[in-house]
Amino acid sequence: MDDNYYMKQALAEARKAEAADEIPIGAVIVCKDQIIARAHNLTETLTDVTAHAEMQAITAAASTLGGKYLTDCTLYVTVEPCVMCAGAIAWSQMGRLVYGASDEKRGYTVFAPNALHPKTAVTRGVMAEECAALMKEFFVKKR
Repeated sequence: MDDNYYMKQALAEARKAEAADEIPIGAVIVCKDQIIARAHNLTETLTDVTAHAEMQAITAAASTLGGKYLTDCTLYVTVEPCVMCAGAIAWSQMGRLVYGASDEKRGYTVFAPNALHPKTAVTRGVMAEECAALMKEFFVKKR
């Protein structure tokens, strides 16, 4: 399995969000070559501004592993995390973050480029075009 495989899984989650009229962002967390958490945005469904895909995935992964630290895990998310999610990624001590499309308006690198844990490795731009296209199509339909 490689980064593209897992990003495709995150994209499948993003499509679930889109089908529920949520902003189409999806995430999966992988530990020891196994997907241990899958999630997508639920902010509208739960009427909760904190119910981002990353937050849902981190909670599920911590529950699965029985601990709050995810040092041996990789988070795959279709869009660059916001500052809130970057903080949660840092607090969980995520071993690696892989994201697809950059978010030039609300991404953590715009507001807090050092928000992640210092040991978290970051890979940007995996399947970026596909991830960005899903977001663009969603917002075109909304307008």
